[in-house]
Amino acid sequence: ASHEQSPTFSTPSSMPMHLPVSGSSMSDAMWKKMEPIVFPPMPLPKDRKRGPEVFLCYDQEELNTVYNQACYANNQAQVQQRQTIHSEEVRSRLGPPRRVAYGKGSMEHLDIYAASGKGSATVVFIHGGAWREGLAKDFAFPAELFVRLGVNYVVPDFNNVLDTGGDLTPMAKQVRSAIAWTISNASSFGGDPNRVYVIGHSAGAHLAGAVLASDWEKSGFLGDGLGLGQGAVRGALLACGMYDLKGPRLSSRSSYVNFTDA
Repeated sequence: ASHEQSPTFSTPSSMPMHLPVSGSSMSDAMWKKMEPIVFPPMPLPKDRKRGPEVFLCYDQEELNTVYNQACYANNQAQVQQRQTIHSEEVRSRLGPPRRVAYGKGSMEHLDIYAASGKGSATVVFIHGGAWREGLAKDFAFPAELFVRLGVNYVVPDFNNVLDTGGDLTPMAKQVRSAIAWTISNASSFGGDPNRVYVIGHSAGAHLAGAVLASDWEKSGFLGDGLGLGQGAVRGALLACGMYDLKGPRLSSRSSYVNFTDA
């Protein structure tokens, strides 16, 4: 949003009430699993009285809204359900993933969708979910694209911020451990340890960014150095992440995340 002009939030007069049932690669059987979804209206009417700006051009209500996808991505539930169903279909074609522990915690496991051949590149996907939701099994849907191209696809589980008492640091530590396990054990599933890449989306992009910025050789804010070297991750793609946390800290997300200025 521009600093000169405040954002406009409107309430649509009409919105589609049910999901479309065509135009997708999903099978008819999978489409039948989809539940009709009623889309909620945007919560802030145009004629409301704005409060003082608390971050950039946003007042408190607006800031809370822009950090709540349910307020502007009215098809959020539909997209999440579609991802789950696509993931089921991918597993039906590729087979179940190899499930491996990368740590001692109950959530510290990852799913490996291995490509054929030896010495393949590997992608580690760090999922999003506002730091408080999401499971590896529901993010299998990209696996087929990579596997068919000869690339291993790895997606880890990790605790959500509700499990860690509002602290994001344990989550970042788990993500780093999952990536480190993948690099150290790549040859066990046909991967090249020198060709491991990371993709992070949304909150997963923030966690991946924190991991990539950490020191992989010496002790730091994520704990002991792992001795893998700063070039251990060959490359990364971080999409739709939050890297300046001042906005989220001032928003309603601070009700479940213990943000600090550090």
